[in-house]
Amino acid sequence: MQSFTRRTLFAALATVFACTLAQAQERTIKFAFQNQKGHPQAEGAQKFADLVAAKSGGKITVKLFPGGTLGGDLQTVSALQGGTVEMTVLNAGILSAQTKEFGVYDFPFLFASPEEADAITDGPFGQKLLAKLSEKNLVGLGYWELGFRNVTNSKRPIVKAEDIAGLKIRVIQSPIYIDMFNALGANAVPMPFPELYPALEQKAVDGQENPFTTIRSSKFAEVQKYLTVTRHIYNPQAVIMSKKFHDSLSPAEKKIIADAMGEATTFQRGVSRVQANVALDDLRKAGMQVNELVPAELDKFRAKVKPVVEKQTEKVGAEAVKEVYAALAKLRGGK
Repeated sequence: MQSFTRRTLFAALATVFACTLAQAQERTIKFAFQNQKGHPQAEGAQKFADLVAAKSGGKITVKLFPGGTLGGDLQTVSALQGGTVEMTVLNAGILSAQTKEFGVYDFPFLFASPEEADAITDGPFGQKLLAKLSEKNLVGLGYWELGFRNVTNSKRPIVKAEDIAGLKIRVIQSPIYIDMFNALGANAVPMPFPELYPALEQKAVDGQENPFTTIRSSKFAEVQKYLTVTRHIYNPQAVIMSKKFHDSLSPAEKKIIADAMGEATTFQRGVSRVQANVALDDLRKAGMQVNELVPAELDKFRAKVKPVVEKQTEKVGAEAVKEVYAALAKLRGGK
């Protein structure tokens, strides 16, 4: 009897799987992103591609375009809206140009740990923001992670808050990054990521800020001597799809995409967190001088960027900011 029940269950599951495959059409998804092969971002994209291929019986192909080959983040978002590229993954804060509330993710010193970020992005607040993207011809599929950002430069070690003064630091093309580094005393230079390495090599900028894994995969140790562990911003990354393309999918195909994204998200976050410490060790071995700011110097950083948070709160919206801080206080055991 038990054997019969199992056979019946397996047969039913096989039927469901076969029906799902039958409803999937031959499709190609162009998935563009900024980092290189081997980076956790690229690892997550490859995992997603493998899962989609398996779940669709090979009918849906995800073609990867790493290293900004299809343009910078802002250019790629426009391509998604126009329907010429199907998918991308990017720092969630960059989407503030589309939906202003995404800007809260770039608030300096907002998250104390990756787990806090997971709770916010996977919870009601994060999902509400993804839903808002449909108004901008985009579909939010989920959140991956880039991790905590840290500062590098080619001129001098930064061991005190004052040491950053006057350095030309490349930043993301986002107002809060520009305001933050200018407030710290640096000269913020907004620039698309694909242009960054040559700018560092040619000394057009003195430094940049990114997580350890990005610094390693982009080979910045070749053109940067000093790395300062600041953890000034934690980047959740939004995985988004062209709404034009998403609307063309059948319910079965949408389920394939959603299921693959769920599994790829767990994988990508895990890879990113394991690789962060390994990447820091690799950067030391590559010759970078690593300095970690003591708490008193980090407090100076926090004090200097407080006006930036206040200014950006007006732009992002006080209600959204209040909601995030309330959720964080609850996570931390506050009332």
